[in-house]
Amino acid sequence: GLSIGQMQHDVPWMNEAAKHIGLHEHRDHGILSKFLRSDGKALGDPRKLPWCGDFVDTCLRLTLPDEPRKGALAENPYLARNWMLFGKSTPPRFGAVAVFWRGKRNGISGHVGFAVAWDGARRRIKVRGGNQSNSVSDVWLDSDRLLGCRAPLTFGDLPALPGLSSKGAAVSQNEQ
Repeated sequence: GLSIGQMQHDVPWMNEAAKHIGLHEHRDHGILSKFLRSDGKALGDPRKLPWCGDFVDTCLRLTLPDEPRKGALAENPYLARNWMLFGKSTPPRFGAVAVFWRGKRNGISGHVGFAVAWDGARRRIKVRGGNQSNSVSDVWLDSDRLLGCRAPLTFGDLPALPGLSSKGAAVSQNEQ
């Protein structure tokens, strides 16, 4: 199969997201804020506000400017759970928008990022996103927190999610 690097090249928003891995909301505040504003809008100060949705929104707007947004997602792309309204439903695939609950399954809090890899043995999904330990990073999340995955309408089929072992890796419990 293709390596994650090769797949990333073929999925433009994953390539965009990869350029910013390591940016931290405090240490790299100016650079990160400039990136989050580069699509013409931003939530605000990433040091004070949960910016995972802003990161996903920016990566997708820069690389798929014609992708339609409607309803609550168009009004507020910064609420992670609103990403369940994006595009179309998809099984977990490379580059899919992965939406998770945070706190309580039926609450309002959530997390959103892009699917990178799957550990079937441990039922974990690796997610590339913003506001993960206050930075842009790839982290493992338990799949029992996954509300669903979404794929853009204006892009072809996403590649299969590669298998990867998360043995010994930290599993994120509360993304901030």
